[in-house]
Amino acid sequence: MDLPTSNFSTILMDLKTMLGHDNFSTILFYTPCVKVLCSIICVILLLYWLFFIPLNWTWYKDQWEDDVNDNGINCNSKRSAINRLRSTRLRNNKELPPPYPNGWYGILESSKLRAGESKHISCLGEQLIVFRSQAGEVYILDAYCPHLGANLSKGGRVIGDNIECPFHHWSFRGSDGMCTNIPYSSNIHSSTKTKKWTSTEVNGFIFLWYNVEESEVPWNIPKSVGVAKNELIYLGRSEFYVNCHIQEIPENAADLGHFQAIHDDNVVCGYWNQKRSIFSILGYHKWTASWNCTDLSHVAELNISHTFNLFGKLKCLRMNVIGKQIGPSYVHIILKSPTFGDVEIFQTIIPVEPLVQKVIHRFYSSRKMAPITKFFVFTGSVMFQRDMSIWNHKQYRSNPMLVLEETPLKKFRKWYAQFYTVNSKSFQVANNHDW
Repeated sequence: MDLPTSNFSTILMDLKTMLGHDNFSTILFYTPCVKVLCSIICVILLLYWLFFIPLNWTWYKDQWEDDVNDNGINCNSKRSAINRLRSTRLRNNKELPPPYPNGWYGILESSKLRAGESKHISCLGEQLIVFRSQAGEVYILDAYCPHLGANLSKGGRVIGDNIECPFHHWSFRGSDGMCTNIPYSSNIHSSTKTKKWTSTEVNGFIFLWYNVEESEVPWNIPKSVGVAKNELIYLGRSEFYVNCHIQEIPENAADLGHFQAIHDDNVVCGYWNQKRSIFSILGYHKWTASWNCTDLSHVAELNISHTFNLFGKLKCLRMNVIGKQIGPSYVHIILKSPTFGDVEIFQTIIPVEPLVQKVIHRFYSSRKMAPITKFFVFTGSVMFQRDMSIWNHKQYRSNPMLVLEETPLKKFRKWYAQFYTVNSKSFQVANNHDW
């Protein structure tokens, strides 16, 4: 008498049949349990990306209209974008203020510099080496060795709190720039040193104090309490290269009239020719903004009330934005939403060259806010790119024609002028020296 085949035996026989089938992979994919397993894995990976992987939005592409034939041109690489900016900004520069105002500059993200590592940074018309000791302290010195001019960041070794030159192994102390060791000489004069720059590390950035008036005392950069206590975590960043004078970027905050002209169209419309987008039917943003100086002379504040009018009727996504402009190049932005919670954004502008600005935004929020913060990275980047499409082609006006409603612009320029002093390097001098 034949014994009934067990369930296990049946499964083995089915598996043997599938393995011998020419379309095994197709059959396997359409097996219900495999489809369920794949779906679970995809959902887990998506959730992991949404909550644990920061979004990095870098944009070196610049699309513009050719003055001769109206052809669209795209520059995808960082190098080609910067070279394009160098060669095309030949408009009237006589009205430009000095390109390097005095103040703090976030020249490098903290996460980009590990212990025992050094980086070469070119900005503000200076060549610098930034290095971190094994103890975690950050130091900034002039990049080129005062001995025979070797670049300390190219092959130099971090030893304790010193950087060792790759050429002759001279060592320079990070805290004061003094030469502490010459392997083949015991005669080290006290004048043997390189320039040491004042620096601080806060809110995810390494800041350099740049001031042509050496008597000026640096002001403090306030720490974000949420970031310092790890209540807010890093969830994304954006990076752009902009073709304009540094002042024109923060000046946007006081240009209240441009919000309606450029930023009313919803973000799905994109950053280029958004007025023609078919997605404009989805609705539009509504902004109410004010700009004012504060009790601290080096701090100004922008306040924005935002709503999104879905299909032009339903008001949603209410949000208040506070932007504190701290000095000429650093902004601390706080987004307060009764629906989603708070997001903090830190923006720094780094003058790579007189008319080439590197702009970085870093986004922080709670872990549960990670998915919506990614959306804010996207929306903030699209809005910033809309401004870039203007900055990359405009001309600075030192004496613009303004109307009464544009009084905040006049106040901004008066406030920003404090960062230029009698010894500030003029654009003509900086341009000839740096380029």
